[in-house]
Amino acid sequence: MKHTLTSTDYKFPGQVSVYKGKVREVYRLERDIMVMIATDRLSAFDVVMPKGIPYKGQILNQIATKMMDATKDIVPNWLLATPDPNVAVGHACEPFKVEMVIRGYLSGHAAREYKAGKRSLCGVAMPERMKENDRFPEPIITPATKAEQGDHDEDISREAILQRGIVSEEDYKQLEEYTRALFKRGTEIAADRGLILVDTKYEFGKAKDGRILLIDEIHTPDSSRYFYAEGYEERQSKGEPQKQLSKEFVRQWLISHDFQGLEGQTLPEMPDEYIETVSERYIELYEKITGETFVKSDVSDIQGRIRKNVLNYLKH
Repeated sequence: MKHTLTSTDYKFPGQVSVYKGKVREVYRLERDIMVMIATDRLSAFDVVMPKGIPYKGQILNQIATKMMDATKDIVPNWLLATPDPNVAVGHACEPFKVEMVIRGYLSGHAAREYKAGKRSLCGVAMPERMKENDRFPEPIITPATKAEQGDHDEDISREAILQRGIVSEEDYKQLEEYTRALFKRGTEIAADRGLILVDTKYEFGKAKDGRILLIDEIHTPDSSRYFYAEGYEERQSKGEPQKQLSKEFVRQWLISHDFQGLEGQTLPEMPDEYIETVSERYIELYEKITGETFVKSDVSDIQGRIRKNVLNYLKH
């Protein structure tokens, strides 16, 4: 697609290193500053799609910024500024090598595992006789190990995390506490907008001063699943699929084209018309979750715009 940001190659003043993730590109600068750029890349089943989604990076970055601001009173985060629609600048942290996944409902990966007969996920028991998209009695934390580039994230239990020394017990207790507090706040924010926050993941890092900070994105359609609250109970009672706003609709499209990121499968090509609908769905979620009209940024020269805005910020 024209006018999408699918990769960057900047040399900022004081640049120390660059890390390119599935969707974000992170530039580490001197004085423990990180410049994180949200690209328009789309990842599903841990595979990056060949084409970018218009405005996706801006949407993710701006939702994450708003949600960081809305939760900083309960959990400290890494964010210092957002000098560009696609850019966040903050404190450099040493990331914990686990993603804190929390689920309020039996959906997505949990539902697929449940359907396969499993009644335990990451060492956490799931009740019998649940239907897909039913609410859990209490939200469950089902961590995943952070994958290196290209590899699948893997489910892991709390016991295995502590046993392998991936995170200390003291730090892990804090991660769990922060995860539950963030999910509670995210659930309240979603409810105010007529949405249900179904499940989400949080990532944390340790700053130079030893503080644990929330990093990366939060409550975006890439890291979270949302249902519309209106009609939820009725759809559940009738066994109908829930109306949702998340990346799951992309996964379902890929599954319908025989792709789940498994060995030997061929990635189907997404037609431009479908990509436009994905962009529209992302915009819809932005407006729904923030309650604000989405303002499209100038995409005539995204690379140049980002360079100029970041350099202006770094001068001050």
